[in-house]
Amino acid sequence: GGYDSAELVTQLRAAHAAGKNTHGLDMYNGTIGDMLELGVAEAYKSKLCVLLSASEAAEMILRVDDIIKCAPRARQEGY
Repeated sequence: GGYDSAELVTQLRAAHAAGKNTHGLDMYNGTIGDMLELGVAEAYKSKLCVLLSASEAAEMILRVDDIIKCAPRARQEGY
């Protein structure tokens, strides 16, 4: 069997409401636990940098696509 997801989410929400903002799901033990004590760290800043880099790359691809679409057509001789 697996873990009771409804119970785990309820416990996690209660922990967050009690001010335990660093608590998350400890899936090894099927409980909630302090992620800092467990060594799990995902920085907000690193996620933000990844999203910004992805959006900049997408914008650059769209700009190149527009440049290719707007390139002047090759002219035939005599015109």
